[in-house]
Amino acid sequence: MALSGRYDDHDQMTPNVSQRIDWQALIESQPALARIPDGLRAIADRLQFRAGETLFRTGNRLKGVFCVIAGEVRLIRHARNGAEIVLQRARGGFFAEASIGTGTYHCDAVAAQPGALLRFPAQAFRAALANDEMFRDAWIAHLARELLRSRAQAERLGLKSATQRIVHYIESEGAAGTLALTDSRKAWAAELGLTHEALYRALRRMQANGTLDMDGKRMSLRRGGSAVRR
Repeated sequence: MALSGRYDDHDQMTPNVSQRIDWQALIESQPALARIPDGLRAIADRLQFRAGETLFRTGNRLKGVFCVIAGEVRLIRHARNGAEIVLQRARGGFFAEASIGTGTYHCDAVAAQPGALLRFPAQAFRAALANDEMFRDAWIAHLARELLRSRAQAERLGLKSATQRIVHYIESEGAAGTLALTDSRKAWAAELGLTHEALYRALRRMQANGTLDMDGKRMSLRRGGSAVRR
């Protein structure tokens, strides 16, 4: 069954039927899962979700520790102008890790496409971190990588212009000034904290002044163009 995004009067997620977990197959696709202790594996649920489904909302109590194993989940906040700001696009791995320490979720989690996730009981997850040194070390390394990613995102959202954010994204997420988008431009706009209209205008302007080459979803910065940073 699908993971319901609806909450009842007691703020509990609608019950679901879990599926049998093939850990060997999961570890082959996501090697980091090999660090999950056997005790946590035994009590994890595998749950399906639908595109557009809200898994939790800002301020909801922690209902488990989630790991995407198929599809995509986006962590979203809303800017004052109404634009969606995508804090994280989880296409494989854990998300909303900060909630483990706070006990509540700090953003909305919305499924961008159909998929599946693992749900670990929060209390058991905390106990495993406290008692299993290898698991704790692996989790610390994971959080360090996420911190670097979050800092880059925060730096990007702090830039004033759409052009600056586009350049920052291509340079930080691409290679040698080239990026191949894996999603729609509308979804990319949300990740940049822009309306899709603002993104389209900036891309056209960058093409016109010779700072950006575009071929479908492939984009390359041109250093010879004018006013790349404006």
